[in-house]
Amino acid sequence: MNMDTKTKVKDVIVKLLKVKPEEVREGLSLEQSLGVDSTEMVEVCIALQKEFGISIYEKEVAKQHSVEQIAKVIDSKKK
Repeated sequence: MNMDTKTKVKDVIVKLLKVKPEEVREGLSLEQSLGVDSTEMVEVCIALQKEFGISIYEKEVAKQHSVEQIAKVIDSKKK
């Protein structure tokens, strides 16, 4: 996984959900660490699509995914 991608994913989540960076915890899903619901996850998907210029479907980056897992999905789509 590209560390730049992981950092950008985390930055997008922090800005969008208005949380502190330390609240986005390594290895925990967005649901576990931040209590993200389905509506917020759609917003995260839209923000990630804009940031990376790729198509991402909510089912690919579900609220059960961690930042690391989401970064892997994005990296696989950028190739």
